[in-house]
Amino acid sequence: MRRLVVVAALIRGDENGPNEDRYLISRRPSGTHLAHSWEFPGGKLELGEAPEVGLRREILEELGIEVRVGEIFAVGQHVYGDKDVILMVYDAQITAGTPQCIEVAEIRWVTAAELVDIPLPPADAPVVDRLRRERVGADLSR
Repeated sequence: MRRLVVVAALIRGDENGPNEDRYLISRRPSGTHLAHSWEFPGGKLELGEAPEVGLRREILEELGIEVRVGEIFAVGQHVYGDKDVILMVYDAQITAGTPQCIEVAEIRWVTAAELVDIPLPPADAPVVDRLRRERVGADLSR
């Protein structure tokens, strides 16, 4: 079984700038593994590549933007047939550019509540679970 290390960005904001209640997701293009699935943008690390460097490279290639990579937000793992995928999701902020569909089929800004109804790959489950817990905690503190 092949093990892949994948990095993804949890980018908060929207088309108007920083926004703690909205997250950027992208749709995988046709002809790829999990084609047409929504996901947090990112991709596979190259051999010997540091996760933060690989994430910045992937986001630039896929969306045409530069990001500042922060702390790890969540880690997921799932076996997809012959692939064991380890997913590391980092908090990230856009530092330059506007997201575009370069190597993705579509992009969308969504709320945590909307993520519940969007089919994301199984490895993304820890991210959505944490966002839900944080949202419930924020609602309880009001």
